Amino acid sequence: MGRVVLVTGASRYLGARISAVLADDPTVARVVAVDVVPPRYELGGAAFVRSDIKNPAILKVLEREDIDTVVHAGVLATPHQAGGRVSMKETNVIGTMQLLAACQRSSSVSRFVVKSSTTVYGSSPRDPAVFTEEMAARVVPRAGYAKDTVEVEAYVRGFARRRPDVGVVTLRFANTIGPRVTTPLTAYFEAAFVPTALGFDPRLQFVHEDDALEILRLATVGDHSGVFNAAGAGALLLSQALRMAGRVSVPVPTIASGLTGQLFRRVGLADFSPDEVRFLAHGRVVDCTRLHEVMAYRPKYSTLEAFTEFVRERLGAGPLDVDRVRVVERAFQQALRAPGPAEPPL
Repeated sequence: MGRVVLVTGASRYLGARISAVLADDPTVARVVAVDVVPPRYELGGAAFVRSDIKNPAILKVLEREDIDTVVHAGVLATPHQAGGRVSMKETNVIGTMQLLAACQRSSSVSRFVVKSSTTVYGSSPRDPAVFTEEMAARVVPRAGYAKDTVEVEAYVRGFARRRPDVGVVTLRFANTIGPRVTTPLTAYFEAAFVPTALGFDPRLQFVHEDDALEILRLATVGDHSGVFNAAGAGALLLSQALRMAGRVSVPVPTIASGLTGQLFRRVGLADFSPDEVRFLAHGRVVDCTRLHEVMAYRPKYSTLEAFTEFVRERLGAGPLDVDRVRVVERAFQQALRAPGPAEPPL
């Protein structure tokens, strides 16, 4: 008999796609995809069950379906996905707590995979050149998705200590990018003009959405456990990425004022938390040796190749005309004149 897998976050793109991928895997007998709302994407051969992981009743789903493997892909990256920051935190943190509590009480669950993020490392001028899985954030994230991810991982570690018989895998993905996936960073590069921090040119890493799905699949059907960084080889400077994307960079003269936040909101990037703005000043690069050696997987797309496909499929970038530059200049001038709340220094 193959694995019986439960996947959370089925209404969103990656949750739906990994459900379909696992349903096609010959080592998987059955996939149950759960969420509070029906999926917007095809689930393939996976069965959908409407269920809220924040509700203790999720244990009944585990028991009724005889689940032995849980893939927690339901951690939300942006408030609008949940209807606001409060709902987002409830889904991410309270939802994870309830899901882990159900898994702890279940006699059938033997494997737990969580889709985490390299945001747990934070971003600061004191960071090492490259983060390994054993390293901790020099400046702990204080807001938004990054803070939620830190708390989620803490609860997962507690679960692993209480249930040493369960194989636990934590996948820390770099920013996922590709022709279809939507994240705060893809929205950033799709903006009409792009605020940047004057005097900073951070290093960025990406993982292609297809590589992310394959890593999730391998973590689900394999027998590895532990924490794994996941990113495409190499890195890009933000300035290089903006040139490739054909975007106009608007350097903000000071990142200690409210101007950065004003600019991000004006270009439709209201979901960017202060920690994500800080990332665009200092960047972040991780080491993926454990992924290569223990899981025996090297992403097919490098960071450059993943971003190149995103630009080709989503942006259709070409030379910028003078009219567009003038539009950007006017929008920037309006943002400079508009009052806004002060933000903590980066």
